[in-house]
Amino acid sequence: MTEKPFLTFDNSPERCILVGLYRSSEQRWEAEEHLAELKALAETGEAEVIETFIQERAKPDPAYFIGKGKIEEISLYLETNPAGLVIFDDELSPAQARNIENALNVKVIDRSALILDIFAKHARSSEARTQVELAQLNYLLPRLTRQWQHLSRQVGGIGTKGPGETQLETDRRLVRRRIGHLKEQLARIARQKNTRRQHRQEMFSAALIGYTNAGKSTLLKAFTAADVLVQDQLFATLDTTVRRLDLSSQTQILLSDTVGFIRKLPHHLIASFQTTLAETLEADLLIHIVDLAHPFFRDHISVVKQLLIELGISHKPRLLVFNKVDRLKHQKNRLVQLKADYPEALFISASRHIGLKRLQSALLQIVESGFEQREVRLNYLNGAAEHLFYPLATILHKYTDDKYLYLKIKYEKKNKTHIDTLVNKFK
Repeated sequence: MTEKPFLTFDNSPERCILVGLYRSSEQRWEAEEHLAELKALAETGEAEVIETFIQERAKPDPAYFIGKGKIEEISLYLETNPAGLVIFDDELSPAQARNIENALNVKVIDRSALILDIFAKHARSSEARTQVELAQLNYLLPRLTRQWQHLSRQVGGIGTKGPGETQLETDRRLVRRRIGHLKEQLARIARQKNTRRQHRQEMFSAALIGYTNAGKSTLLKAFTAADVLVQDQLFATLDTTVRRLDLSSQTQILLSDTVGFIRKLPHHLIASFQTTLAETLEADLLIHIVDLAHPFFRDHISVVKQLLIELGISHKPRLLVFNKVDRLKHQKNRLVQLKADYPEALFISASRHIGLKRLQSALLQIVESGFEQREVRLNYLNGAAEHLFYPLATILHKYTDDKYLYLKIKYEKKNKTHIDTLVNKFK
């Protein structure tokens, strides 16, 4: 039997099959929803989905993930419905992927590999490309054996110390060396970004977070006229964009948009994207954007909350904002119920500019609640201390008499102790 080539060289979409596992402990609709999302991911990766298979099992099969019987069923389907790719919704072990590939004689990847491929296609900046490459290599390293199977076969099969194994060891060393180089690059980028953040620490910062394709970039563009890519597509945004937003004539904040979240996000990707996520990790406020029109938005909320826990920032103040409310204009009863279910949330449409003024007012109120205003009196005889207040407070007004300098200042509550120390020193 002639083996089918893994790669095609025309421009037509790659035909693929999706495979999911429905565990006995889960609801079937969960598996179907996960596969619907996998289909959207595959289409974002420019593949054509021709069929979907779901297998019910108590737990994954250690050799074939979904069991040998189901693999044989897929193999029979492929005989009359040619496809060059099979995508599994869960991460496969190197052994499982190798066994399935040998049985089906087509390219086999899992959800993690698909997401990494999409990230690689969408990475535009040098930083994003570096992060994606690092995640890809960390994912690839334990799977390198599959790349050299053809050489292993030539020297007597798996476990022999032939040219294939020698090449494999060389490849692993090269990959590890490249991983070390990429980590050094990202460390330099992180230091540079940290320096820039320190220069703007006096400004309140808010980060837009949420499930991928919830409308974060659309909101950033609506608020700040930022030149950012806005597409109805998963993971359209990878790089962090930071813009200044004027909430009032006296109050400005930094608003950042970064990569969206998704269920089963590869852990290599989270680790590699720490520099991109730094804006989120250090933000004063997280603005959680939710696609209200998505049928499983509650599940998306849970996924984001879990990822915030994994990132160690679940304690940060969070403002819940439901987007795409315009899509419920004919479902008023549902909207009323949702407002009752989430009384502290705001409801907007970033694309239609609905509710943006209310959101801006809410942000202003949150920012202002963290500040205090007061008038302080400084004695000239104890030295000119005005410049010492600049890093800690905004001077709104000042006047003098023969002995004292009076300052009306506005400062973050967290700076109160430092302000009190200065006032006592120069009173």
